[in-house]
Amino acid sequence: MLPDNVLFEGGAGETIRRKLLHECDAHTLLRLPTGVFYAQGVKANVLFFDRRPASETPWTRHLWIYDLRTNQRFTLKTNPLTRAHLDDFVSCYRPDDRTQREESERFRRFTYDELTQRDKANLGIFWLRDESLEDSENLPPPDQIAAEIMEDLRAALEQLEDIAADLGAGK
Repeated sequence: MLPDNVLFEGGAGETIRRKLLHECDAHTLLRLPTGVFYAQGVKANVLFFDRRPASETPWTRHLWIYDLRTNQRFTLKTNPLTRAHLDDFVSCYRPDDRTQREESERFRRFTYDELTQRDKANLGIFWLRDESLEDSENLPPPDQIAAEIMEDLRAALEQLEDIAADLGAGK
């Protein structure tokens, strides 16, 4: 599980990405919708990789990226992410034979060379047009946006209260 900044920051982040792509078979990246964890603004990803023995040649041949984020809108209460939302990813993933994977609108393959030639080996790759950035006329009314924010804050507060209660119960 990685926050977005791990995919594109320079310095040590770039060094780790290059090392990971070379020494492991980094085969799949699932870009999760914003806010599926505690903080609504946190963008997270799941990176699937297999550790391999030392080799002169890189182990990663292709990184498949599944975008479950662009043009997807989830909230903690009214429209939470469910297992059904992951069905397409699961069918694309093909763990038993990854050679049988096929590209789709949300699932794309990138070669090792394509990845390492990007500035800082940046893995923050987007190809779908984000409709929310295209036309601000299609935004929900401000009162609806405010209600969704309040709902998310209440849900987060409930989760924090549960955690605090669990921590207090352990004393």
